[in-house]
Amino acid sequence: MVNRRHIRVKVMQSIYAMHQSGSDNLEKEEKFLFYSIDNIQDLYLIMLSSLIEICKTESVFLHKSSLKHLATPEERKPNEKFVKNQIFQILSDNNSLSIALENRKINNWTLNDDYILLLLNDIKASDLYINYMSNTVHSFEEDRQFIVDLFMEVIVPNEKLYDYLEDDKLTWVDDIPLVNTQIIKQLRAIKAGENDNFRVPKLYKDNEDKDFVKDLFRKTVLNEKELAKEYLDKTPNWDVDRIAEIDTIILKMAICEFLKFPSIPVKVTLNEYLEVAKEYSTPKSSIFINGILDNLVKELNTNKRIIKAGRGLM
Repeated sequence: MVNRRHIRVKVMQSIYAMHQSGSDNLEKEEKFLFYSIDNIQDLYLIMLSSLIEICKTESVFLHKSSLKHLATPEERKPNEKFVKNQIFQILSDNNSLSIALENRKINNWTLNDDYILLLLNDIKASDLYINYMSNTVHSFEEDRQFIVDLFMEVIVPNEKLYDYLEDDKLTWVDDIPLVNTQIIKQLRAIKAGENDNFRVPKLYKDNEDKDFVKDLFRKTVLNEKELAKEYLDKTPNWDVDRIAEIDTIILKMAICEFLKFPSIPVKVTLNEYLEVAKEYSTPKSSIFINGILDNLVKELNTNKRIIKAGRGLM
């Protein structure tokens, strides 16, 4: 679930937080870094389980309405197309998801069911829902596309839900797009008639990625002064004190990868940090970082200081 780009962002944010707090407790900050990444799993489960809870809430509402003493014909025999959507059923019956929700003790929607009601009301007021319910043709493909659209167009953009998640854990702000993209990808991949065709993804692709978190964080923090020296004489037109702190961290991390990560190609490092700079720095800053890193790579290569192991890694 967590890719290398996101790992770089989380490390960058942790180093920035260290600078802002004046902390030099490497172990404590590293522990929080891993804690913030680990919590991405909870965010994933919270967002995905909202679909299950929305279906459950509507099922209960329809049942209670049908039992009313003065129930209308529509209430006695409601249109159950929504609650019988096959994707809802697949998610509700999925062992992998049920076990993960239990193991991680995810009970957000039990404690905050008002958000489920809010989402459900928005869904039922949408053209998406109205068109789906009025279509008498039932198919797995329609059910799947409806849930994908519902998630993308109603749940994801909901500002109150976003505020709730941000208030719960501030570190989730940058994780929400990653998690939503993962969920949409998985929903689109669900196939009819396949047992166990939905699995909760592993947090890290492999142990290498988990080690990368620790190594990038430690090697950058423990060598900050040495890494800074590499770019200081490359900024003659810039007052060093005026370079944004986030830009200096991006530069140090990139230089750290050039010099201390022999298995990562230079082009990969350049591309990754330029994308990070575009997202987290100003347009001028990303141009500045691009120029510095380009010149630095040429110099380091000339001096044979970049040593990469494996074919095609330069």
